[in-house]
Amino acid sequence: MELSGVAAIVSGGASGLGEATARDLAAHGATVVVADLNEERGKAVADEIGGVFARCDVSDEQQVTAAVEAAVATGRPLRVVVNSAGIGWAARTVGRDGSPHDLASYRKVIDVNLIGTFNLMRIGAAAMAKTEPADEDGQRGVVINTASVAALEGQTGQVAYSASKGGIVGMTLPAARDLSVVGVRVNTIAPGIIDTPIYGFAEDAEGFKAKLAAPVVFPKRMGRPAEFAQLVRMLIGNDYVNAEVVRFDGGIRFQPK
Repeated sequence: MELSGVAAIVSGGASGLGEATARDLAAHGATVVVADLNEERGKAVADEIGGVFARCDVSDEQQVTAAVEAAVATGRPLRVVVNSAGIGWAARTVGRDGSPHDLASYRKVIDVNLIGTFNLMRIGAAAMAKTEPADEDGQRGVVINTASVAALEGQTGQVAYSASKGGIVGMTLPAARDLSVVGVRVNTIAPGIIDTPIYGFAEDAEGFKAKLAAPVVFPKRMGRPAEFAQLVRMLIGNDYVNAEVVRFDGGIRFQPK
């Protein structure tokens, strides 16, 4: 799938992995809709890359529809959807004090991470289905979802997060099969420990990051958002990669905690 001259939507595009991806896709010719709740930062990123900002809660059907319509309104065919919006939550299934995991917070994580991913995938793919094929194979678009290695090796206190990301992994193959009839590929990236702003606010942030990166096999560091963006672009560009879950983690294998 060629990026030049197409429209793309990146959820969570105002920061972290989403921002790096939005910038990379724009640098390679795509008109990018930056879909995010952070209006100030999202508009700034969109302006810098010549894109469009859409305020978007991915769990809200109307807001996702509006973001997709903004991509269609660019006049370029919508070919790429990248789901990178997400939230985290840490709590044990039963706490040390004997209290059960809060159900509302569990639902919130599922609602944003899993349902939000499906929401943008389904509405975005429906818009892709209305475009003309981009090649002789009948390809119309690509969806890249973001899971986590926590989907496979969730640590203590990650029950909600791991469940949400595991759901994304689990729907990769059936979604790819469903969307094959309209010429849309679906792949999922499962990142490990990536150096995004979420890790930069603790005391001794660098020491904290070094501790996180210690189990990484090689290279002995956290991953970089630009490397994630490069992988997104590679998966978009290689037309024969479909229905795959790709670990992006430097070989890390999580311990219980």
